[in-house]
Order: sequence, then C-alpha cells, then structure tokens
Amino acid sequence: MSDLEVRQLRYFVAVAEELHFGRAAERLGMAQPPLSRAIREMERQLGVTLLERTTRRVTLTPAGETLLRDARTALDAVTAAARRARRAGQSEPSLRLALKADYDGGLLPQIFAAYQNEAAALPVELLLGGRDEQEPALRDGRADIAMLPQPFDDRGLDVEPLLTEPRLLAVAATDPLAAHTSLHLADLAGRVLPDGRPADQEARPTSAADFPDTGRRPTTQPSAAPSRSLDLAQIFSLIELGSIVWFPPASVARRHPRPGIAYRTVGDLPPLHLALAWPQESRSPAVAAFVRAASAIAAATYPKQATAAIENVTQ
Repeated sequence: MSDLEVRQLRYFVAVAEELHFGRAAERLGMAQPPLSRAIREMERQLGVTLLERTTRRVTLTPAGETLLRDARTALDAVTAAARRARRAGQSEPSLRLALKADYDGGLLPQIFAAYQNEAAALPVELLLGGRDEQEPALRDGRADIAMLPQPFDDRGLDVEPLLTEPRLLAVAATDPLAAHTSLHLADLAGRVLPDGRPADQEARPTSAADFPDTGRRPTTQPSAAPSRSLDLAQIFSLIELGSIVWFPPASVARRHPRPGIAYRTVGDLPPLHLALAWPQESRSPAVAAFVRAASAIAAATYPKQATAAIENVTQ
C-alpha cells in the first residue's frame, strides 16, 4: 500500500464533511467524476470502504470516520508547518498570541511588561477572535500560543492553567432582576445570551472527553434565537435595551462600568477558567518565556484583583 497524498486527504475530507459528491466537487473547484475516481482509488489503496453510497445518500463507514478524524489532524499539521516555516523565515520573527478580547483577567499589560524582560522575548502579535476560535488557530499554525477559557479540546496541546475568576450577570439596570443582589440560573428563565442560547441553561463541557472524536467542537448549539456575532459595544447596548443578558468575567465587568447595566452574582454560574495552550511539539524559547511571565503575574496579582472586582461591580 502506497502512502496517501495530501491532495487525496483534502478530497476525502471534503466529501466526508459534505456527504455529497456534487457539493464536495463544487467546494474543491473540480468536476465530480474525477473526485469519485479519486475516492475509489483511496479505498483501493487502503483496502477498506470509506463511504457507503446509495442513490439517496452518502454515509461514513467506521473506517471513514477514523480517517476523517486523522485526516483533519494531518491536514492541520501540513497547513501549520507551512505557516510556521514562512514565519520562521521572516527577517523579524514574532510571537503570535490568540485570545478573545478582554478575556485576559485584566493582566495582559502586566504580562507583556514581564515578558519583555525575558531574554527569549519576541515582539507579540495579537490574533483576536471570538469564542472557540483560539484552539483552531493553534492547530493550523496561525498562532504560537493562546490564552483561552477552559474547557477545550486539548489533544496535542500543552496547557498551563492561568487563573480562575467568577462570572457575573450583566443585566439592564431597569430589569427586575437588578433588584436582587444574588441570583440563580433558574431565575433567568426567558432571558437569552448574546449568541441566542437560553441564559438559564448555561453549561459547558467539563473535560476534553466531552468533545467528539472528530477533534472539532460542535458547530451548533440549541438556541432561542439566531446566533449573532457581536462586539463588546453592541453587547452592552443590547443589554441596556433589555434584549439580552450576558455572563462576563468579573474583570471585564470591573473595567466596563455603565450606568444602564447592573452586575449581579449568580450562585450556580460556573466560573471562568483561563489557561495558556500551545502545540506539544513546540520547542520555542519565546513560548516558554511567555508562559513563565504570564504564570508569574497571574499567581502574584490575580486573587486579590478578582476579589476586589466582585466587590466593586456588584454593590
């Protein structure tokens, strides 16, 4: 059996994700007949059936499901290798940090200052994204290290827990909920979060084992309204209008006081666990230096800051 080529893996992933040869061919920018022949050749090389085909549908076999998982990992690795090689060849190397804006416990300026004192420090480029975008950026080589909320799929990644801070309820100051100093998730029935999920059903997976074997997070979640991509200003405006509620980390609430928004504690709301993550194969002195600096700053300053944040924003 000869080794599979990257081109073949790309063909297979497209068909396996679309479960339709016509759509996969369109996605790949090629005709359907050569794509069908390429998949049959893969099956001949491997000696297994990857896809069950009928006149009505295409489904993955157990062998196909296994190949899909590993093919995605392999393609990510190839893409990451090319990106990292190009960046390593640049005349001015840098460290690319992926994170969600404001999800740094309020410590990023101090971390940067401490990092610049490290001998291996490089200029830092920020790769800002929405929730759940940091882990893919590590896998495809766009980022060298990420600061992201746990849990996430940590397979193939090294992880350093950084800090834990409470999350609060952000609600319109005119909302009856604002009259309470402390609430429970059940009190939020009928309210929705910025992405449309019911606020009283806030829950996240508790470990990497909760993620599917495909190596990808679920792309859809039950919601009470269509998901929207909103920036911080839009979120605050919708909260003030009473359209949504939100669960910001205490450090975000402390940095963004607004007269039209009340911040309240929710007794059974899980806290935010923030961590650093980077590829296990990384041997970058700059990454190691960033982890040292960030861990030292968080350990030295965060507990006191978190306590003050809660007291300041919920009174």
